[in-house]
Amino acid sequence: MRVAVIGAGIVGACIARSLAMTGVEVVVLDRGQVGSGTTSRGEGNILVSDKAPGPELDLALASRALWAELADDLGAAMLEFEPKGGLVVATSARGLDVLSGFSRAQREVGVRVSAVSPEEAVDLEPWLATDLPGGSFYDQDAQVQPVMAAVEILADAVRRGATFRAGAEVAGVRTGGRGQVVGIITASGDRVDVDAVVNATGTWGGVVGERLGAPIPVLPRRGFLLVTEPMPRRVEHKVYSADYVDNVAASTEGLETSCVVEGTQGGTILIGASRERVGFDQTMNPGIVRALAEQAVRIFPFLADVQLLRVYRGFRPYCPDHLPVIGPDPRVPGILHACGHEGAGIGLATATGALIASHLTGSGFVVDPGPYLPDRLIDGRTP
Repeated sequence: MRVAVIGAGIVGACIARSLAMTGVEVVVLDRGQVGSGTTSRGEGNILVSDKAPGPELDLALASRALWAELADDLGAAMLEFEPKGGLVVATSARGLDVLSGFSRAQREVGVRVSAVSPEEAVDLEPWLATDLPGGSFYDQDAQVQPVMAAVEILADAVRRGATFRAGAEVAGVRTGGRGQVVGIITASGDRVDVDAVVNATGTWGGVVGERLGAPIPVLPRRGFLLVTEPMPRRVEHKVYSADYVDNVAASTEGLETSCVVEGTQGGTILIGASRERVGFDQTMNPGIVRALAEQAVRIFPFLADVQLLRVYRGFRPYCPDHLPVIGPDPRVPGILHACGHEGAGIGLATATGALIASHLTGSGFVVDPGPYLPDRLIDGRTP
């Protein structure tokens, strides 16, 4: 079997490695370089803390275990993998009540989470504001450097026999007499014979799905990320306000901002996160930058005196029901999708790779594949 994976971001890299490990012949194609699209605009989150019980949390727990295995195989330093844990803090008494109920439900399905008092929160993060009412600590939350991780994972896939073609934009597919995929066509006119094609193009999953004759409703959701000047490390964990969970799950088109703060191995501090549905509009919005900065200072007051190094923005691949699309498309035999992860693509990439490999090879699934299948989003069945 020969499989084309379209997209050399973190999801495509994990798919290629999972397939190569089973002996499948894999060719990865990307119109750019490794990790140059959606992956390059991410924070590198590997989170279970922000997901309610259900299919996405199931996928996140499976992925977290696979990330640990991957770090052991390739070396944590090569991925900048840090099992740092996540501290979710409330900024009001009501927010703490909501967070406590959310955490309780997660605990019942296997998430490791503990309540923390205001004093315990400051013990975990000494530079934290001292007037916060408390929060929850998740020791399973982790972090990677997303582009480094994509490069290393794809390199390992290549060592196992995969090939990678940069600057190769896929324009369409070729099908046989029964409609089965037999190859792909690039924008330059090259033809590549394959038995299956995986659409792992992140935010552009809907556009590429159209080219493959299998459109899916993946939409862009713009987000901004602030990066501070390097400094001695002052934020040890992933730290975010409890309202981030509500914003992740929201479907509104308007702007939503909620504070997410974390340190990096290079000494910079990353500050997010905003979400808004504005298509592929890349316009800079100083108002969003200001709102994120103010929210970050509320949680970490020392940031008021820290300089921003840069601000960047990107697009999260958003599906209407907040679940990624993973699996074979019933309309075109040989087409599979692996996109629509929104802001969780880094964290969910490893289990996504395992699911796609199972669909193509018939091996056992790491989680029930049913909730993620494309069927739910086509033929007028979009939620």
